[in-house]
Amino acid sequence: MAERQRQLEQWLEKTAIVSGFQLTPASGDASFRRYFRVNSNGASYIAMDAPPQQEDCRPFVAISQAMAGSGLNVPRVLDKDLNQGFLLLTDLGDKQYLDVLNENTVQSLYTDAMQALLLLQKTRPPVGLLSDYSAEKLSTEMGLFRDWFIDAYLGLTLSVKQQDMLDGMFELLVEQALVQPQVWVHRDYHSRNLMWIDVANVTHLDGDPLFLNPGILDFQDGVVGPVSYDLVSLLRDCYISWPRSQVRSWVEQYRCDLIDAGVVAESISADEFQRWFDWMGVQRHLKAIGIFSRLKIRDDKPGYMADIPRTLLYILQVSRDYKELASLADWLQDSVVSVAAEFLSVNNEFFLED
Repeated sequence: MAERQRQLEQWLEKTAIVSGFQLTPASGDASFRRYFRVNSNGASYIAMDAPPQQEDCRPFVAISQAMAGSGLNVPRVLDKDLNQGFLLLTDLGDKQYLDVLNENTVQSLYTDAMQALLLLQKTRPPVGLLSDYSAEKLSTEMGLFRDWFIDAYLGLTLSVKQQDMLDGMFELLVEQALVQPQVWVHRDYHSRNLMWIDVANVTHLDGDPLFLNPGILDFQDGVVGPVSYDLVSLLRDCYISWPRSQVRSWVEQYRCDLIDAGVVAESISADEFQRWFDWMGVQRHLKAIGIFSRLKIRDDKPGYMADIPRTLLYILQVSRDYKELASLADWLQDSVVSVAAEFLSVNNEFFLED
């Protein structure tokens, strides 16, 4: 790590943009990327360190350019060294949505986030920029739940019947994802990747985005996929939750916005869109729990484990609502919840909340 930082500093010294700078850690993420805040002559920038053996900066550069061109507020690439895996970016500040979300701010912040999301979903990505969110990819992601949470973390062994049930659930969830309109999907559109911009203090912003809020980060894994995916990421966030009735209201408002924008057909009813949203959430949350477990076990990053109870509760709530998913709910309640509660140091009763 020290050697990588030294190499980054040497590269920054050669750029024409910064001089006499100070480098401080800004954040890490769930990958091998690291971010540093670069303070230079009263201005602030972000330096990305993405080791090329593990990370490829090219998607970030290309997608940043395309999203900015659509009017979204994303970090702009000011300088780059793709061979070393270094980028110098504009700084969107240090206030995540998660830092400022509360009962008083959520309506305004989510309205901004959904307006920006609608703009993204109306945008046709340049040819070849994004891969498809294929059936194989969707299914493989859900497999992380079985491999890393059920097996590696909880130490549970599935019977043949349970394995068949889980495979059947995966197939149902994939089918429901693929029947939806396929749009530009950010893939991690949640409160830790959306930045709150203090509009009152903004005097100039290169590119003049249509939406200052939110500033959007971590978009390099974008795909073309189900229209409900990013909405789930936002409204059933693994890091903060809201009353189910309020979430349903937001979902319905967004369905109407999608219809007005011509992204979704008028024939798609509120119940059908809610089903898309709910089932997409089960797929995403199975994946997220698997990733959180893998981060702890493989990468020694245990911080996300505290978010598994909330995420598992989402799966339980939705699977209890649909008869097609009842066997998943029953298995989780009968075979997983008690063990998970013990491992995660939460009360069993937490998973009975509705």
